[in-house]
Amino acid sequence: MIKKLLVTLLAFMLFGCSEQSSGIFQEEAEGSVTHFKDDTHGTYASTYVPLPSENTVIRNATVFDGDGNKFLNYDVQFSNGKIAAIGRDLQVDDATEIDGSGKYVTPGIIDNHSHMGVYSAPGVRTSSDGNEATSPNTAEVWAEHSVWSQDPQYKLALAGGITTFHVLPGSANLFGGRGVTLKNVSGNTVPDMKFPDAPHSLKMACGENPKRVYSSRGPSTRMGNVAGYRNAWIGAEKHRKTLESNPSERNIKNETLVGVLDGEILVHNHCYRADEMATMINISEEFGYKVSTFHHGVEAYKIADLLAEEGICAALWADWWGFKHEAYDMTIANIAIVDQARGGTGCAIVHSDSASGIQRLNQEAAKALAAGREAGFDISEARAMTWLTRNPAKSLGILDQTGTLALGKDADLVIWSGNPFSVYTKAERVYIDGALAFDKATNFMPHTDFDLGIKEWEDK
Repeated sequence: MIKKLLVTLLAFMLFGCSEQSSGIFQEEAEGSVTHFKDDTHGTYASTYVPLPSENTVIRNATVFDGDGNKFLNYDVQFSNGKIAAIGRDLQVDDATEIDGSGKYVTPGIIDNHSHMGVYSAPGVRTSSDGNEATSPNTAEVWAEHSVWSQDPQYKLALAGGITTFHVLPGSANLFGGRGVTLKNVSGNTVPDMKFPDAPHSLKMACGENPKRVYSSRGPSTRMGNVAGYRNAWIGAEKHRKTLESNPSERNIKNETLVGVLDGEILVHNHCYRADEMATMINISEEFGYKVSTFHHGVEAYKIADLLAEEGICAALWADWWGFKHEAYDMTIANIAIVDQARGGTGCAIVHSDSASGIQRLNQEAAKALAAGREAGFDISEARAMTWLTRNPAKSLGILDQTGTLALGKDADLVIWSGNPFSVYTKAERVYIDGALAFDKATNFMPHTDFDLGIKEWEDK
């Protein structure tokens, strides 16, 4: 009875309430893609509904807009879940006012490489659902069908300013299956968390992992890996021709691959070595698809110009390297070099691949920024903020909806206690679609039924 009352009260709390410039700016929608309709066969569509939000204005804050700009003593207004205005001394009627003096405001942080939900806490074998390590090609599986919507790790990421994250299958397979983009909100089901209209991804992996996992039955070499990719794409091309004569033909493995060939599903490729990334680009050219992002890429700096020329993002660690052979040849200026390639047209991203690292991605970006400056690059903090917001949104095909504080975009934003590139700074408030999702001062954050069950047991 007590537990039911706690759950009812909690449901009510969560779902019943909720460098120098001036003027107001506006941004055209960008980074849009042909969004994959994940309800093609009548199922799996997003059922996410934003929580109620109030007309709110944050006054006199330092603002990083996520698009490379820094504004001093600025106001940010959001209403009906969207960014309504940004500028100095905004005239706003009937709004909740927040004093941002001495504080910083940024877009919500987006992690485009997470395994929360598929490797949920507690970390026990029965909840290890990220790798379908039964075949080199498991393009038929979808990460969202493993995601546990009550993973306690979500709220810890939320306290670090994470408003959106992309869940990928693991890297045991040449083709690991589909990834899914989620809003960092509480939901009873995974569709309740799915970012509306976000395209699926296809997780691919090259290098050591597939050849290690499948060495006894193949592939056992890097050339075997490449043959496996090419054979799979040839099969997908055949399936696409079959669909021309029989549109009702079903093959869920090839449906994913054809979705890539048709530009509806984005390729996210686990790949460390520069030569292998170049090979994967060659394969994409052979079969006419596009690589959205290379992940981990400790040697991305060696081909930074090529990545920029191809318009491919690189999701990277600040300083994690050397834990296996293909991760050995690292420089801590990796992110900065990718960012500055071809006159600053590179797309660099700071990612986590870790339920712990996701809680302090702002600090990881600060380390990468310091390393870049030490290497001689003139990179501003406002530019480094794009590594956490705009660029991952671009990578995931959702930049038209989030990632920058542009008018009309989702009001996903963070109020920081100070400069977000300082180790001493904390996220004070986090808003998702304009609704307060986390408040450090009052310890307000989502708590699932799983959390309440543990608390009830601990109290006995």
